[in-house]
Amino acid sequence: MVTAARSRSVPAEQPLSPAAPARRALAVRHLGPNWYACVMGTAVVGTAGAALPWHVPGWRAVCTAVWALSFLLLGTLLVARSLHWRHHRDQARAHLLDPAAAPFYGCLSMALLAVGGGSVSLGRDWIGAFAAVALCAVLFAAGTAVALAAAVGVPYLMAVRHRIGPGQAGPVWLLPLVAPMVSAAVGPLLVPHLPPGQPRETLLLACVTLFGMSLLAALVTLPVIFGRLLTGGPLPLALTPTLFLVLGPLGQSTTAVGQFAEAAPGAGPTPYGTAFGVFAVLYGVPVMGFALWWLCLAAAHVVRARREGMGFSMTWWSFTFPVGTCVTGSQSLARHTGLAAYDALTVVLYAVLVAAWAVAAVHTARGVVSGALLAGPRPAPGGPRPVTVRTT
Repeated sequence: MVTAARSRSVPAEQPLSPAAPARRALAVRHLGPNWYACVMGTAVVGTAGAALPWHVPGWRAVCTAVWALSFLLLGTLLVARSLHWRHHRDQARAHLLDPAAAPFYGCLSMALLAVGGGSVSLGRDWIGAFAAVALCAVLFAAGTAVALAAAVGVPYLMAVRHRIGPGQAGPVWLLPLVAPMVSAAVGPLLVPHLPPGQPRETLLLACVTLFGMSLLAALVTLPVIFGRLLTGGPLPLALTPTLFLVLGPLGQSTTAVGQFAEAAPGAGPTPYGTAFGVFAVLYGVPVMGFALWWLCLAAAHVVRARREGMGFSMTWWSFTFPVGTCVTGSQSLARHTGLAAYDALTVVLYAVLVAAWAVAAVHTARGVVSGALLAGPRPAPGGPRPVTVRTT
């Protein structure tokens, strides 16, 4: 389509302004909601790196720069996705009606929340404490609203409008369900900035409510995903990286309970602090153990898929944010147990996160520059290629 457009001759005196917006709009036609994973993965590299158990001169500035990059990416994608909905509403609706693409609408919420949380922990160094808290509050409110809409709306569409076969269950189903968990982990950062008394206690318990909503929804979904993996065989090569998405609710819930424990002492009655502190350890330790088991299982599947020819796709961003939640979960356990073993685990997981982010970022940049990632799906020999493969 683009090549044909370039081959046409245009008189010099003919104004190009009416056609230029249309050509620019073509570039975002196939820009799906899965692209927000770039923002999530970049933001968690900065926020997780800032809490590492070391003190290297200049390291915090590097982490803040990475957070700033995620902020710029978020703004760029919000504009691009707005253009997508304005000029290609048919494609946007097709994404909502595609069972493989619709779950990625949860990524918008998590992108807003990831950048918002980083504004308090990192952004305050550059924009000041007041602006950082204000930005976090705005993004937290918007991200939570989108999270609730996705957590209800996407499963509703899957049940009512989508046609899903028994073998189509996959880890991407967790994306809209884990979004409220990210909100639950970010909300406690705002608790100390509210007036003492009921405002603080209300926000804290609202975050606990979001935690329970997301956790129970994920717990009823995980057996379906694991059952599909055992009985239906390995996932298609392009979807194999999405196995890492299972780490999201595990690592993020561990992070959330740790945040509850840190915010509780100043948010409510005295027993809150003790109870949440105990819960952070009793819940986080076994869940982190399961997360490590799943990490090994998912890595084995990825190695197998790579040997069989798995190439780069946007699903590789599944290696970033879910692993980042395990980093922040391990950091939480290190703070609440005082064990050096969790500090060591944090460093190892963060090294994996940075390596995964670097690989995904380089390949994505190349794909954007070349136009390959923004191009439409290529038809398969003998028939059209389903949209579901391309959008993931």
